[in-house]
Amino acid sequence: MLSYIESHETVFRLFSFFSIFIMMAAFEWLFPKRLLSVSKAKRWLNNISLMVFNTIALRIIFPVAAAGFAAWCQANGIGLFHFFEISHGIAVLISIVALDGIIWFQHRLFHTVPLLWRLHAVHHADRDLDVTSGARFHTLEILLSMLIKLAAIALLGAPVVAVILFEIILSGMALFNHSNVALPHSIDKVVRWFVVTPDMHRVHHSIHRHESDSNFGFNLAIWDRLFNTYRAQPDEGHYGMTIGLSYVREEKHVVWLFGLLRMPFTRNKTLSSEPSNEQNNSTL
Repeated sequence: MLSYIESHETVFRLFSFFSIFIMMAAFEWLFPKRLLSVSKAKRWLNNISLMVFNTIALRIIFPVAAAGFAAWCQANGIGLFHFFEISHGIAVLISIVALDGIIWFQHRLFHTVPLLWRLHAVHHADRDLDVTSGARFHTLEILLSMLIKLAAIALLGAPVVAVILFEIILSGMALFNHSNVALPHSIDKVVRWFVVTPDMHRVHHSIHRHESDSNFGFNLAIWDRLFNTYRAQPDEGHYGMTIGLSYVREEKHVVWLFGLLRMPFTRNKTLSSEPSNEQNNSTL
């Protein structure tokens, strides 16, 4: 089965992405958690346009995808796994968990370093949270993330199938935990012990700094509990909280594609390079 996935990477990745996207979009329509503050049509048009733009940029700048790079590392004996006697299955499992942890640290780094925050703020500026938010990132952040991922793959010597499975899991979980779905509390309180749920990740998109600097995980929930960045619920509740950034609210900056691409480079003082501060309530 693993070898079949490895030889049909593109099919598996596209099928999983669109299947999960359609499923979560349907659940949002049937069981919405919050009312939207911005036109869904406008947000979807621009968020999806940004995703398509990023995909094209990745293919141009990194013609060999992460799985292809993993195959090259494997063929050349690069990575820690080549120095240890370890079964293929265990190497796959360790790689998926390790890559997930590295993504957690990367995410926290993008909240800590002002220059990196300028890029990541594009993701947080979304005034609503839904399935399209899971793929809404500035192009430069996507490219930097790929470089970090490639470095991690080389360090580990991660098996090709592990990289494919990790990317499927990561993109699928991002769509899931960004979705505007009302997951029953009885289910959420159990599931969040293992993976990041929509309610858990929504806290991370609060305008309040002490909340947005929590719940950094995209997949496994253990990292936030382990490093004491877990926050169970927003102070104002899921229906009363405000999503986005306090210092940039106008649609031309936080909805439209050109504004999203331009955002990290603006010199306007209200588009600070620092993470959102709950004392700063100014808008553009």
